[in-house]
Amino acid sequence: MSFFTDLAHQYIDGEWKAGSGSWDIIDFNPYNGEKLASITVATADEVDQAYRAAERAQKEWAETNPYARRAVFERALRIIEDREEEITEAIIAELGGTRLKAAFEIHLTKEFLRESVHFALRPEGRVLPSPEDGKENRLYRNPVGVVGVISPFNFPLFLSTKTVAPALALGNAVVLKPHQNAPVMGGSLLAKVFEDAGLPPGLLNVVITDIAEIGDALIEHPVPSVISFTGSDRVGRHVATVCASHFKRSILEMGGNSALIVLDDADIDYAVDAAVFSRFVHQGQVCMAANRILVDRSVLAEFTEKFVAKVAGLKVGDPADPTTHIGPLINSSQADAVTAVIEQAVASGATALLHGETQGNVVTPTILTDFPHDSPILGQEIFGPVALLLPFDGEDDAVRIANDTPYGLSGAVHTADTERGVRVAKRVRTGMIHVNDGTVHDEAIVPFGGEKNSGVGRLNGESTVDAFTTQKWISVQHGRSRFPF
Repeated sequence: MSFFTDLAHQYIDGEWKAGSGSWDIIDFNPYNGEKLASITVATADEVDQAYRAAERAQKEWAETNPYARRAVFERALRIIEDREEEITEAIIAELGGTRLKAAFEIHLTKEFLRESVHFALRPEGRVLPSPEDGKENRLYRNPVGVVGVISPFNFPLFLSTKTVAPALALGNAVVLKPHQNAPVMGGSLLAKVFEDAGLPPGLLNVVITDIAEIGDALIEHPVPSVISFTGSDRVGRHVATVCASHFKRSILEMGGNSALIVLDDADIDYAVDAAVFSRFVHQGQVCMAANRILVDRSVLAEFTEKFVAKVAGLKVGDPADPTTHIGPLINSSQADAVTAVIEQAVASGATALLHGETQGNVVTPTILTDFPHDSPILGQEIFGPVALLLPFDGEDDAVRIANDTPYGLSGAVHTADTERGVRVAKRVRTGMIHVNDGTVHDEAIVPFGGEKNSGVGRLNGESTVDAFTTQKWISVQHGRSRFPF
């Protein structure tokens, strides 16, 4: 597809160029195996070039009138809107996303671009009182300088945009490394959008590469002050360690093992709909997905019957078909890993109410229940179409099970009594939780982030301002200070 081959390049200092590494990343369609593009990887030297270009360009950008900066994001939004159908087809081809998923991702991308229009004007200074006579304390909020961004494969256009766009709007420059399974949607497409929107060269650089080629060059480099990472907790732990050793700030959005809790007074039909979407949207490759469906034992039989029937009716197959609900996983390694998790759980005693099959990268839905108490599957994130159904006896038991995981990203509580739902939600140790809704939500002005192994820091709204700016105290003594010697 010319869309992919046209964008199969590094983007450094405003120039599209081939990488100089010794091997290529092959961009495949995960459903039919079609080769979309071949991209020679960037080397550590090219990472350095990208950071140096960002460093040079950022100083003038930070001094640019914020109203002029804002216009770039207004144009970027219009470009996304004008190319929406083309981008939809690209999401289907590169990510195996269904049309529903593509529409969801593009909607979120546009929402966050709209918010980025306002970020340019959001930083505000303050004047604080002083106990010293005649002293004025001025507090300035400045860009951090250069931000390194590492984005994932599941919602790459959106998750790159939600970091890159506000960081730029706040006066920073960015070096972006997309996931090697989403090099175009997570990287070079965004570079093209901002290039066409008039972003000055050097402010956004995209390096398509892999740790096998560059090691830790992207996070060890002396130029970036902040590294924003979205991905697995295993890699995130490494990113945080390296950042800490180099005195860099890290913003980490990592995995989840979210629980959707169905209390005894819930609207069962509605809870089933929320659970099916929360678990199976984009084949379950969503950090906020409801891995575990917790149901009060008094309504378990009714919920289970309806849940299994609805999941069994989901259409699996070609993501280009508008009626498809579940397409392929991103690659064969992911499909094999999910299949192995299912087989291991069943072998150790779990019951499969619905047992999925694997054909290529397509894994049909699985619903598991009746787990041994120490089953490892209960504590881990499953990045695939596998739902774990667990009964509980009362609110205390539900909260105990929900918290019995090293993760704490999202969640949901279903009940006829809203305030009862809020009381339960407060007891679940998670960064985000929703009463009478699904678990998969992200809104541009609401702080987004997790607890425990699900992340460090928050993004969106004022949290993004905190993440990508720094505060500077300048005091002015209008009188004369008295010194002790």
